[in-house]
Amino acid sequence: MSGQGGDHPGASLPADLHQPAYGSASLADVLPGVGAALGVRVERDGLPADPLGLTAALSGARRVAVLLVDGLGADLIRAHADLAPTLAAMSGPAGDLSAPCPSTTPVSLATLGTGMPPGAHGILGFVTAVPGEERTLNHVQWGDDPDPAAWQARPTVFEQAAADGVEVTAVGPYLYKGSGLTRAVYRGAHYPGSVGPGDLSAQMGHALTAAPRALVYGYLAELDLTGHVRGVDSDAWRAQLALIDRIVEQVVDTLPADAALLITADQGMLDIPASTRVDLDSEPALDEGVRLLAGEPRARYVHAVDGAADDVLAAWSTVLGDRAWVTSRDEAIASGVFGRVDDALAARIGDVVALARGTWAFTATEREPGPSRLIGYHGSITATETAIPLLLARGAALS
Repeated sequence: MSGQGGDHPGASLPADLHQPAYGSASLADVLPGVGAALGVRVERDGLPADPLGLTAALSGARRVAVLLVDGLGADLIRAHADLAPTLAAMSGPAGDLSAPCPSTTPVSLATLGTGMPPGAHGILGFVTAVPGEERTLNHVQWGDDPDPAAWQARPTVFEQAAADGVEVTAVGPYLYKGSGLTRAVYRGAHYPGSVGPGDLSAQMGHALTAAPRALVYGYLAELDLTGHVRGVDSDAWRAQLALIDRIVEQVVDTLPADAALLITADQGMLDIPASTRVDLDSEPALDEGVRLLAGEPRARYVHAVDGAADDVLAAWSTVLGDRAWVTSRDEAIASGVFGRVDDALAARIGDVVALARGTWAFTATEREPGPSRLIGYHGSITATETAIPLLLARGAALS
């Protein structure tokens, strides 16, 4: 694979932003390690096959379940261990992992599903530009255009496991069955679709017992949605965490004797007060020379009109100051935050990249009224957003 950047990871990052640990302790390393434990060799372009040591941690397991809880940051589990006793009691075979950059659901799901950093799989943001066209792609509202198989062309770990004879199932919301994102990141897995958390736990249990060698993936969205709408410092979020813990307990209780369960997440989350929001629609200087605004409030991609990239970079740097790490596309790629970036994918990143620091967010109340009204956010690479758990439960025969 051709590529750019990544030779000096984190060299130009502010101290409070964190370089994702691709190839050593990141979300990208989970499924390749599971594959290794099941005897599947996963294509990784030179990255280690099992840097997390899951072959040893899952020793003896012929069936492995991986449950991703959207928005379940490692810091949030530690702060609310009393509400999640099942999660708190699970062992951590490799410590905290790091989410990718940007720390947002489509990027993370593609990183998990392919076992590769964002610069290799090409799903580089919640919303990204479609190069050569005057439009953006929202990856959670994606159907057939662009073609998912072309937009995300890397083989998934699910495909590679299925080709090796493993029975592979991905259980997620029925709403997303057949969506562009589902086809791009879960390709190779049977996707039955779930109608609720209870259905998900039951389907995961059934899939684990249906074949002697199985990989079963599950995705729970409700905690993240609650955090976005109500905030992570809310009774609603705490109640949802307690329900998630009960679902995890159900899955653990139904594990076959020779099975293991891993729990992870796509990113953490933090609440953003009104006092640390910049409304881009109220800052004319930040609109001059801008062709497309992409990304999301804590991870902005700014695409400039021809010849205006330097001026746009200067304006965003001046106005945002130390509220964000504002840098050019080339410098962001060279920092390694996306891993090595395939040359053909680089244009999906903005000419200017702005990753929020502290509790800042860069909303656009007129262009993006819905996202601008949220309370909880993620997307940048602060510790709270990037620290995600990897927790393990083993069946009776493995304990």
